[in-house]
Amino acid sequence: MADDLDQRLQPLLDTLKAKGSQVRYTVVGAGNGGLAMAGYLGMQGIAVCLYNRTDEHLQGVRWHGGVKVEGALSGFGAVQTATSDIETAVTHADVLMVVTPATAHRPLAESMAPFLRDGQIVVLNPGRTGGALEFRGILTQRGCTALVVIAETQTFLYASRAISRSEAHIYKVKNSVPLATLPAHWIPPVLAVLNQAFPSFVAGGSVLSTSLDNIGAVFHPALTLLNAGWIEGTGGRFQYYIDGITPSIAKILEAIDTERRNVASALGVHCVSAREWLYLSYDSAGASLYLAIQNTDGYRGIQAPSTIAHRYISEDVPMSLVPMASLGQKLGVATPTIDMIIQLASLLHDRDYRTEGRTIEKLGLAGLTVKQMRQWVVGVDPPSQGESL
Repeated sequence: MADDLDQRLQPLLDTLKAKGSQVRYTVVGAGNGGLAMAGYLGMQGIAVCLYNRTDEHLQGVRWHGGVKVEGALSGFGAVQTATSDIETAVTHADVLMVVTPATAHRPLAESMAPFLRDGQIVVLNPGRTGGALEFRGILTQRGCTALVVIAETQTFLYASRAISRSEAHIYKVKNSVPLATLPAHWIPPVLAVLNQAFPSFVAGGSVLSTSLDNIGAVFHPALTLLNAGWIEGTGGRFQYYIDGITPSIAKILEAIDTERRNVASALGVHCVSAREWLYLSYDSAGASLYLAIQNTDGYRGIQAPSTIAHRYISEDVPMSLVPMASLGQKLGVATPTIDMIIQLASLLHDRDYRTEGRTIEKLGLAGLTVKQMRQWVVGVDPPSQGESL
């Protein structure tokens, strides 16, 4: 079955590659990242559609005809279409760049399913932990038979913030961002298409590696929780990474990082440490995680959230930490620090993030052995016995 799909898909991807700058992109999400990406694509002369569920958030882009970008990249990017109609957004695109919190992946997959067509590429920017697995599973549940490639990035390409509804500031462009497809053997032809617009995308090992190299899981939830008093007292008027991460807080982040890598190791997946990631992404060197963060110029000027009711908890806990803890439990890997952060976040927000979040059951991994998981993400059909995938 997999060979048949490959034979049908390869010519479609070859056709997309041949289109070059004529590849049509839809950016899904008009927030901090979506505006920056739509503006960048427009600056390259690429026909870009910007989709957002809340139509009023698109009025500024419509009025100006695009997005003004400043910072590490600067210019004006024309946006061909700004729409809150998902059918219009999907129909426009050869490539759909999903730039939303991971909590939106499930409803987006449900709404896109009826309109997707053969040969399209959907990229989750980023997938957090298990994004591509969840997205593919929802399309299957919804009866989508289109031959669509689902991909996810390890992190978002830019450190960026929206200045207004039609302006974005890009603090830094990461040196490289790993990307993986489901299954992994589609990575090279997909990169051949995407690298024409995004040369910073590089090949990830598989969606297991991009999911577990999720550095947002290390930096966001614990940092927000441990600075809750400062956030509530000042409305977030401090530099989130530079001021918010002290040597003591960095020790807790390092403990989360170690548990993340232990889970990955049990799956046979090599993950870089958070300190190594800072060097690879931003050229930030340091003898400790704290010093490496202090040496990250791309973090300077990035302000803390103005409230603790923020996606750094409501997204990164259920979509990042919960699936890591769930995998750890299945694999017999202890995750006490991650478990503590999940519990504190649930108390703080008065929600049960373990129930709400991505688990191995929801990702279709519960009935698979480690070998079967690794085989499936690289292209071997899963066994018929546990076919929730």
